[in-house]
Amino acid sequence: MQKVRLKWVKNRGLDHLIERTTSIRASCLLLDHLARLPTSSPVPARSLARLQKPLGLTVPQPHPRFPTLPSFSLTPASHTLLARLADASARDAHLRLARLLLLTRSRSLPLASVLPLRFDLGLPFNFAAAFPAFHPGVFGVANNRISLLSASGLPEDIAVSSLQRRHAAAIDSATYRALSRPPSSSSAPLAFPMRFPRGYGGMKKVKAWMDEFHRLPYISPYDDASGIDPESDIYEKRNIGLLHELLGLTVHKMVRRNAIRLLREELGLPHKFTRLFTRYPGVFYLSLKCKTTFVVLREGYERGKLVEQHPLAAVRDKVYYVMRTGVLYRGKGLSRLVLDEDVAEEEGELDGEEFQGEGMDEDADVECFGMDIVDDDGPADDEDDEGDSDG
Repeated sequence: MQKVRLKWVKNRGLDHLIERTTSIRASCLLLDHLARLPTSSPVPARSLARLQKPLGLTVPQPHPRFPTLPSFSLTPASHTLLARLADASARDAHLRLARLLLLTRSRSLPLASVLPLRFDLGLPFNFAAAFPAFHPGVFGVANNRISLLSASGLPEDIAVSSLQRRHAAAIDSATYRALSRPPSSSSAPLAFPMRFPRGYGGMKKVKAWMDEFHRLPYISPYDDASGIDPESDIYEKRNIGLLHELLGLTVHKMVRRNAIRLLREELGLPHKFTRLFTRYPGVFYLSLKCKTTFVVLREGYERGKLVEQHPLAAVRDKVYYVMRTGVLYRGKGLSRLVLDEDVAEEEGELDGEEFQGEGMDEDADVECFGMDIVDDDGPADDEDDEGDSDG
């Protein structure tokens, strides 16, 4: 298969979403950290200094005369938010972890490799102890590794990729005309949704390349790929499908590249896996915002909003909004926190656009570098050899 390397194109809308999600991550992790402290006393800012890097916080300097100031403590409203976060996470967090383990060669991962994905997968802080206890026979922890012991008791489609489930649903509702299209069509079964940067999608050379790519057999990321040549085009398509599934498992349809690097060997990815993101910009968007490298699943967003918003993402949005604005509805001598969007709209207290993600259009590709296409069997991407600032 002839490979076409497309130059990187900056996307202002997706960069904005990455910045916002990074702030949401810091807000939720800080709230979680304060809730797990053994004391309810205010926590001095200086004690949070060690969390600056993992949480992305800017910790204020201590007061020159009073070293315990500023300090932080939880309000009564925070306990309501924490309960809602826990309820939303408990819905399917174990299924997300089970699917992640099914993607690996050994159905197990070091806990140190899963922890950086805890926020992305919506896992509770104590997942390593809670999941084996609540799902005995399914999860097990030994030698600092968490394993999927058995898929019994899990949904039947636990090892079916999101692309396969979507295709099956489309067949159920498709017309005879849609099903009779030839396999060589750009809308062939199991074709990856493509959203190219502005200026690329209409290029004949790119269309021909994608048609050829989609005609290759689709290998489910949950199937054993040990018998496939790692240098073949089919294996590359398998890797695209695996990364597509991995990003689809995340709550916000994005993840830091360093977190994927920790899983690389278990997932069977090549050493320089970043070239897969840059080679298929219609599927992924690679960004250097927030002093690290993020990968976004393009199909996960439509006009600045998640296409399928998980309940946990909705609650996290509320946490972020409350922490930013401290909005309390005060009326008739009462003080209460507005948590429901419909109530907020009735009272006119929350700005809907701000609450929903500021309505940015993720298709606003505003800056490009070298809008040309280059035949290249192996782009020399050296990013994988460099560490991101977040470790």
